[in-house]
Amino acid sequence: MFLTLVTFISAISISLIAAGYSILGLATLFAGAYVPIIAMGSALEVGKLVAASWLYHNWRRNIPKSLKAYLFTSIIVLIFITSVGIFGFLSKAHLDQVKPTAGNTEQIALIDKKIRQEEKIIERAEKTLAQLDKALDVYIDKEYVSRGLKERKKQKEERELLNKSIDEAMAKIADLNNSKSSINIEQLKLEADVGPLKYVAELIYGDNAKDHFDSAVRIIILILIFVFDPLAVLLLIAANISLNQWRDKRDEKKTDTMEKALRRIEVLEGRNRRLKIYKDLTKEFGDNPDEIKLKLSQIYDWNNDKN
Repeated sequence: MFLTLVTFISAISISLIAAGYSILGLATLFAGAYVPIIAMGSALEVGKLVAASWLYHNWRRNIPKSLKAYLFTSIIVLIFITSVGIFGFLSKAHLDQVKPTAGNTEQIALIDKKIRQEEKIIERAEKTLAQLDKALDVYIDKEYVSRGLKERKKQKEERELLNKSIDEAMAKIADLNNSKSSINIEQLKLEADVGPLKYVAELIYGDNAKDHFDSAVRIIILILIFVFDPLAVLLLIAANISLNQWRDKRDEKKTDTMEKALRRIEVLEGRNRRLKIYKDLTKEFGDNPDEIKLKLSQIYDWNNDKN
């Protein structure tokens, strides 16, 4: 009985968890009708378990084959619907987990692009400054120093603007690198959270795991849903089988007890009959044992002759 109770509790527990996951998954798929989907899913889950139990208890009885076929088909379809809901729930959980990772990758790519743009600004400014220096070197080489100094004064404003643009670009690059470092740290934390799944992907796909990460996750989800709801239904049927076996043993025990009681009653009735005969003979012949023994022998001989 203990094993039957444990089996029944396990079946109900798995059924409730599977139903919860399935209803949440279906509600996610049909978000526009959240409450009706929850009500419908709950009713169908209860109906599935009731149909499975009823069909098991009445399978050998004289009921229409069409009813058996419909209930059996309904149970299979409902198991499939529950599995689809569980698949949706687990897939959403996985996407919610890896979604920040994809966002971080996009942010890092955008930051790298901005850094390259700032580096180009610095490169152009430095190239312009080099050209200005080259122009002044021409005057110095020709020993036109005073004229070269005049030209440098003319370049002062332009040089200041170029140096300012270089400083601003370098400051932006520093800020962008700080942002990139923060995102990289967050990325490492997220990758640590999904690390076990990566190991599973490597187990399935080997060196190509990086390109098949989502496929590995789908395989794991399919394995889970293959044993989730079907296990709950089969455990419920197993609990019914165990309960019937327990009832049969209980009835057998009751039958054995009744048979023993009846045999005991027959023995007692036989003793009572013999005691009554002895009392009657005692009344008729008194306490003389020889006469009683003689009379009993005559009765036994008479019974034997009669048989």
